[in-house]
Amino acid sequence: MRSIFFPNYRIFITVVYLITITIAEIIVVFSQPLAGIIAHLLVLTALLVHASLKLNDPGHRLLLALTLAPLTRILSLATPVTMFPQIFWFPLIYGPLLLAAFLVIFNLRIPLGEIGFKWGKIPVQILVILVAPILGTIEYLILAPAGLVAPPLTFKSAWLPAFIIIATTGFVEELIFRGILQKLSKEVLGSWGWIYVSFLFAVLHLGFLTIADVLYVFAVAVLFSWVVKKSGSLLGVSLSHGLSNVFLYVVIPALVTT
Repeated sequence: MRSIFFPNYRIFITVVYLITITIAEIIVVFSQPLAGIIAHLLVLTALLVHASLKLNDPGHRLLLALTLAPLTRILSLATPVTMFPQIFWFPLIYGPLLLAAFLVIFNLRIPLGEIGFKWGKIPVQILVILVAPILGTIEYLILAPAGLVAPPLTFKSAWLPAFIIIATTGFVEELIFRGILQKLSKEVLGSWGWIYVSFLFAVLHLGFLTIADVLYVFAVAVLFSWVVKKSGSLLGVSLSHGLSNVFLYVVIPALVTT
């Protein structure tokens, strides 16, 4: 029966887990945060148990890497960050996430060069970095978030938040999604892997409560995945992602409210 309805069991399981992560995120959005945390914990536990059964199998390797998705939301929802200035929420959340990412890399013995730790094709990366202000401006028009820096905007007030945002949302998220997950999803899903990862990345933005942003994030994720595929490097997309968020949360809000 499985061969008739699910000719590729790895793909089926991968899609099932994407659906469960999406459901957990919907619970976060439309229910109490605690219920969302519990839902993501259940998904995380299932992924860890399932992945541990056969770590040398490509499908199970991807499942272990997928644990980083619910872990991202659990950390963002459960970490007691409100006692700190908002800009310091980022390292408190992304620090443990970075450690988890490198543990996945170590346990799966993934060569760093295979997940973008190389220079790659520089022209493609320069182009994606140059569009970062445009990407950040478009998302600001969708979300209009409060700024992380009080106006007037100065180098002294902006450099530390900018550095933190680039190092966390830029590097860590790209390492996880366009690095680890994009490589491992290709082993299971082939050329559809980067679409799968882009959809997963977009799903984790449901918390912004706007379909327009989810669709926009999906489009940007596809762009970043394509750049990594063509360049072989995370450098350009990490800087572009981080800089676009600097414009989204630091530069444009400060300029608009000046």
